[in-house]
Amino acid sequence: MTAMSDTDLAADAVARQLSGVRRLGVAFSGGVDSSVLLALAARALGRDRVVAVLGVSPSLAADERTAAHAVAGQIGVPLIEVTTHEGDRPEYRANGPDRCFHCKQELFTRIDATVAVEHDLDAIAYGENADDVRRTDRPGALAAAAHGVLTPLATAGLAKADVRRIAHELALPCADKPAAPCLASRIPHFSPVLPGKLSQVERAEAALRRLGFADLRVRHHGEVARLELPPADLPRAAAEPLRSRIHQAVTAAGFRYVALDLAGIQSGAFTHAAIQGYGQ
Repeated sequence: MTAMSDTDLAADAVARQLSGVRRLGVAFSGGVDSSVLLALAARALGRDRVVAVLGVSPSLAADERTAAHAVAGQIGVPLIEVTTHEGDRPEYRANGPDRCFHCKQELFTRIDATVAVEHDLDAIAYGENADDVRRTDRPGALAAAAHGVLTPLATAGLAKADVRRIAHELALPCADKPAAPCLASRIPHFSPVLPGKLSQVERAEAALRRLGFADLRVRHHGEVARLELPPADLPRAAAEPLRSRIHQAVTAAGFRYVALDLAGIQSGAFTHAAIQGYGQ
């Protein structure tokens, strides 16, 4: 008897989580978690019973929007865009450690009010994995729970490494894609989230990707852009000819100064630091 692959096992586990669902919407970003969930849901329910839902706002980079469409197209599931207006919410603009809650609250409220009705969906799911459940810097999960959003990957016990492995088995183009949090995550907490800041970050990061940096963050500190890169990329970023090109690219996006952070990429650093004293 042939042993089941990781994908087969995961597909069975996700199918059990979706038992009884007639038509499913997947909150979709094009990242590896939501892409694997979309692919496994399509396998469990059938492509004609699943839709990908992409929230579009100034916090979504244009490159990410294009990539999401490409991944959904490869999976063979229709993608629906829903315009979200988290920027109109004072709590979101205030940019406390709970910013992601207000963002996800806006997204799931819009989905419930429009997409779910128009596309006859009886359930919504998103790509939380088992590692995410243990993190303290993901307040968006509270909004998902409040809206009854399903978490098939996490409930099935699939951690990030499992998700990456399945993405490779499925030959998804995002299998090795670095994490790509929304542009608002580049702004320090309690510094207002404004469209102009998001645009600066997006332009700077797009320019740096064109210079060959795949994994990066441009943190917005007013006139200063603090560039985070994987440690292995730091030597070449600090040496010519890239040093001058980086400076030119980032200042062209509207920053006056460019700083290279020797600590490298720090996922969730703003939230981890702020959450310690939030509400005290």
